[in-house]
Parts: sequence; C-alpha cells; structure tokens
Amino acid sequence: MTTPAQTDSTETKASTSIVLTDVAAQKVKALIEQEGRDDLRLRVAVQPGGCSGLRYQLFFDERSLDGDVVTDFDGVEVVVDRMSAPYLSGATIDFADRIDAQGFTIDNPNAGNSCACGDSFN
Repeated sequence: MTTPAQTDSTETKASTSIVLTDVAAQKVKALIEQEGRDDLRLRVAVQPGGCSGLRYQLFFDERSLDGDVVTDFDGVEVVVDRMSAPYLSGATIDFADRIDAQGFTIDNPNAGNSCACGDSFN
C-alpha cells in the first residue's frame, strides 16, 4: 500500500538537474566544518548584475525560503530558489585547486555568453 508523499510547504526535495561534483561536495563539507555549524547549506542563486547581465551567487545559508528546491549530494544540501532554478538546470558546480584556477566553478549549458572574467553570463 502506498501513501501520498508529504511535501513541505516551503521546500521541495527534488532534483534541480544541478550537479555538485564529489570534489566540490568535499570542499563544501570542509568549509561548513570550519564554520562550526551543522545548519548551513550551500545556496546557489542567479542575480542581476555583472557585465553580461546575470551573475552567480554561492553562499552558506540556514534559511528556508518558499519554493526552495533542495538536493542532497553525499550529505551536502544544495539549495536553489525557484526563480534561479531554470537558469541553473543542467549546471555543474566543481571546485578547482590548481595553479591556473582556484575556487568553485560553474559549467552552465544555459549560459549563452559570459564575460571575460567568467563571473557573469546571459
């Protein structure tokens, strides 16, 4: 016998089609541990700005907003707000620690163009 799934009115536990690589998930875990808190999640958002029109925001957040989509990657929760979700569908978040690149990177198939510094897209 099956029962209807219960849903939270403020969050949806579903796939946003966003991917957090294993390397990025481990880095997020380490950063959250450094903060000394267990209530933080990685929030990924798209905001107006940057030289190409839209820019990414990645930050730790304890809030739950109406319509948030939450995806778990090996114990790391990634939260995307409902307005950003369509822009991030299919995007891959990775972490690079090389001589030529360091930090989180986002490979987004929805980005038609990006600026030279790679911080914004349209």
